[in-house]
Amino acid sequence: MTTLTTSASETGAPGLFRRLFARLSVPDPASAGKRLLLPLIGILAFLGFWHLAAPQVNTSLGAFPGPAQVWEQGGQLWQEHLNQRARADKFVTMQEQRNQRILEKDPDADVRIRPYPGAPTFLDQVGTSLITVLCGFALATLIAVPLGIVIGLNRHFQAAVNPLIQIFKPVSPLAWLPLVTMVVSATYVSDDPMFEKSFLTSMITVTLCSLWPTLINTSVGVLAVDPDLLNVSRVLRLSFWTHVRKVVLPASVPMIFTGLRVSLGIAWMVLIAAEMLAQSPGLGKFVWDEFQNGSSQSLSRIMVAVLVIGFIGFLLDRVMLLIQKKVAWNE
Repeated sequence: MTTLTTSASETGAPGLFRRLFARLSVPDPASAGKRLLLPLIGILAFLGFWHLAAPQVNTSLGAFPGPAQVWEQGGQLWQEHLNQRARADKFVTMQEQRNQRILEKDPDADVRIRPYPGAPTFLDQVGTSLITVLCGFALATLIAVPLGIVIGLNRHFQAAVNPLIQIFKPVSPLAWLPLVTMVVSATYVSDDPMFEKSFLTSMITVTLCSLWPTLINTSVGVLAVDPDLLNVSRVLRLSFWTHVRKVVLPASVPMIFTGLRVSLGIAWMVLIAAEMLAQSPGLGKFVWDEFQNGSSQSLSRIMVAVLVIGFIGFLLDRVMLLIQKKVAWNE
């Protein structure tokens, strides 16, 4: 008889909506609103504290910028980007018109379109930094994941390389950068280089500093594979590559992606310092140039860069988390 009894809380419109949300796997509007409201309160509290505390901090360039000044400089950087793009388009259009006139007189003439010689804008430097960090992170992944699998599968190899990992893992990018700069300058010699030396220096420095979390997490994930799965692989006499592809990798994916997320965060942090010292045309160079510029707007522009760096780092982590949820079945 109890199965035929319905409590009062489950009858009527409120109970109907609760059952509907549960069936559709839709979060409760109240809890969803709370999840949105609490972060919003935190952000507003931070902005309020920043607005009140900024005028109290005086530097050699004036008072520390508040949210309004930083927002204003962000808009100005965006406008500078639009103006630069308009000048670049005009520069290319003028060359195309000139080349057309030349070809009308001489169809066999050798005509070219030269790139716009203007300085990169803030958004151009953001794009350069993203390309650099993704290239360095991809190279680190290609090195760390296979090596981590080998370390996890072979305990003798693990014992041999573990001291090297522990020695090189805590080395600062500021220590790697001079060595990488000298090696790149000595080995990458070309009359028509495909990549700028500053780009390669920053990318390799990012790789050297960011591969360790992925390497360690991959080896730990391989070591933690369920012994029952290993026994099944032995019974079926799977080849090494089939064993790795069918047993080891699927079981290690959660740990591998945890390492990848940490590595990507480290890569993004290391990149700014590397670009600052290598003078690679990215966000690090933008911050350094504004610091050296010393104008009244420099602090506001640096704060714009700081916020953009933090926001991009957050987005990169969210993207990696989404990829992890798509790849790892148990997430």
